[in-house]
Amino acid sequence: MNVVISGASKGIGRAIAEHFAAEGANLFLCSRNMDKSVDWQQQLMKKYGINITTFNADLSNAAEVQSFAAQLLKATDQIDVLVNNAGNYIPGSVYNEPEGQLEEMMNLNLYSAYHLTRALIATMINKGSGHIFNICSIAALKAYANGGSYSISKWALAGFSENLREEMKAFNIKVTAVHPGATLSSSWDGFDIDPKRIMEVGDIAKMIIAASKLSAQACVEEIVIRPQLGDL
Repeated sequence: MNVVISGASKGIGRAIAEHFAAEGANLFLCSRNMDKSVDWQQQLMKKYGINITTFNADLSNAAEVQSFAAQLLKATDQIDVLVNNAGNYIPGSVYNEPEGQLEEMMNLNLYSAYHLTRALIATMINKGSGHIFNICSIAALKAYANGGSYSISKWALAGFSENLREEMKAFNIKVTAVHPGATLSSSWDGFDIDPKRIMEVGDIAKMIIAASKLSAQACVEEIVIRPQLGDL
């Protein structure tokens, strides 16, 4: 099995990579700084006997998305799972956040997934199977304080997921929107958070692995996972 993960160098993306590695999947990983995690990659390859191919790219830049996709398709013509995880959270309010914040959030949180999916999906269509996971957010389900443009971009990603799911039914390609609540990752750096109030990145990864193992007849359309004590 070949798995492509964007935003894979840390946080949720890194946890997803580790869990797919444990399943014996070959990994194709992309982030701005994949070259800073060489030791981690080598440990996974040695432990699980898998292959890992990495790419450095800023996926908020459409040209770099296309370059990454072209390099990836030279490395393999089979993609079984695509995880669109690249994203960032910048708090703010629509009425007073800095000019350009909406564009910044849309470029990384929506357009990266849109362009990467379009560039790679033909490989899944040609073989008549595949699974795409889009890492959305509970901020795509309801409005939150300081959501601002981040929330707007994640609502858009959820809409993209829903439309793509409908389009891909005829090709036996599954699309799952993943809506994590507060998860301990770099997005929360600088915040004083009680560990009991925030989820582990492995929680998200385990749900994705479970969804990927269902029969061809079944598709988990959405995964909504929140801290046990509720949203922050």
